[in-house]
Amino acid sequence: MANLGSEAEREPLLGTGSPGSREWGMIETQEHYKSRWKSVRILYLTMFLSSVGFSIVIMSIWPYLQKIDQTADASFLGWVIASYSLGQMVASPLFGLWSNYRPRKEPLIVSIFISVAANCLYAYVHVPAAHNKYYMLIARGLVGFGAGNVAVVRSYIAGATSLQERTGAMANTSTCQALGFILGPVFQTCFALIGEKGVAWDIIKLQINMYTAPVLLASFLGILNIILILFILREHRVDDLGRQCKSVNVPEENADELQIPEGSIDQVAVVATNIVFFVVLFIFAVYETILTPLTMDMYAWTQEQAVLYNGIILVAFGVEAVLVFMGVKLLSKKIGERAILLGGFVVVWVGFFILLPWGNQFPKIQWEDLHNSSTPNTTFGEIIIDLWNSPREDHSEQPTGCPIEQAWCLYTPVIHLAQFLTAAVLVGIGYPACSVMSYTLYSKVLGPKPQGIYMGWLTTSGSAARILGPVFISHVYTYLGPRWAVSLVCGIVAFTILLIGAVYKRLVAFSVRYGRIQDNDREE
Repeated sequence: MANLGSEAEREPLLGTGSPGSREWGMIETQEHYKSRWKSVRILYLTMFLSSVGFSIVIMSIWPYLQKIDQTADASFLGWVIASYSLGQMVASPLFGLWSNYRPRKEPLIVSIFISVAANCLYAYVHVPAAHNKYYMLIARGLVGFGAGNVAVVRSYIAGATSLQERTGAMANTSTCQALGFILGPVFQTCFALIGEKGVAWDIIKLQINMYTAPVLLASFLGILNIILILFILREHRVDDLGRQCKSVNVPEENADELQIPEGSIDQVAVVATNIVFFVVLFIFAVYETILTPLTMDMYAWTQEQAVLYNGIILVAFGVEAVLVFMGVKLLSKKIGERAILLGGFVVVWVGFFILLPWGNQFPKIQWEDLHNSSTPNTTFGEIIIDLWNSPREDHSEQPTGCPIEQAWCLYTPVIHLAQFLTAAVLVGIGYPACSVMSYTLYSKVLGPKPQGIYMGWLTTSGSAARILGPVFISHVYTYLGPRWAVSLVCGIVAFTILLIGAVYKRLVAFSVRYGRIQDNDREE
């Protein structure tokens, strides 16, 4: 994690005033600088572990749920998966508000402890004699509740970095989050070698198997994270120039520290950025949801092929995102964050536009009246069930193609594989650029004041997008087909581009708005 900060963590910032003035000389000591970046790196780790906590069990939830409670069905599985985002949506503003008035260690430690306890509960959901599925629902919801500390992490990093450092630090945060989503399923795959039976520890009624080992690892890493926060994390707040500011999170006052500058936050820019961030997460949720049914319907892939090929695509998507996160740190210094945000949405729009069905060639029709992962009655949970069961089924006679039950299969042209892969590359470029630029600009608009509650609302908007996106696209795709689904997404992205254009001049840093500092993103 340490080398992630090489671009953002340069040297202690120097003042820009004249000799003898308050701004002249070293803005911070070397000791303060090292302590500040040690704390930021700890929060990189916290963000990484938060995303691992979501992804490390996502593919094994269904078989574990079936094993502990035979009454659980596909619709209940959907609630279990959604409970994570629901918990995070509720917790983010609460932890953000807490971090505004108390030391950030408090909400961080409490939230991670909740996640650790919830993961332990997940490992023991097999013990109760009844209602096991509800215990799993509570466990995943509490893991999501603990993940509400994302708002605290972003708030801390925004307050502990200067404008010069902010973009790089936020890009590193997104990189750690992306790595967590990529490596979580890898850890799950490794633990699959333990098997369903595993090892039983009868004294404490603990079963260590392929379902519980991942969450036990997450619990151990969470405890390690708490220890690092306790002993390394320090409260740091700097203004946009990098000068130490008085922090409202600690009772001690230092006469040498600057007071937080006065001025009102541009609420129009705040609301617009929340909408933009919602659309960013909505786009990714839509793409992730539509991936499997679209490829199975258009290319007549079996469920086993869909698992393999789409898994490769998502891994490549994650690697591409990491590269983009690293690249935008350099590009933002040349053209500014606003231009990257706008350009990212244009790239996403082009990607979805290319994905529109064209031509006179139609997909293979599946005439058999057999279950298919894209039939009108299929739920998102049933798709996950099919994907989990697919490697153990005989696919030699499995019906493939676009099911006749979906009327649009008869008149909607096929989306060629070249179209699909080109769109995947473009969305893979645009999405991460828009993601990191949206909350980087958001943090700059808010300025040096405590950002906890505002970051909480930003995280809430992202959680809401992850809940609503799959519901929206699954219904539109099932009943109206990919042409309507992709067209509506193009319309939403076009609206967002117009919104960014309308508020473009307002998306400037707090200090730039009040003329206290010149930023490289400011228009000449």
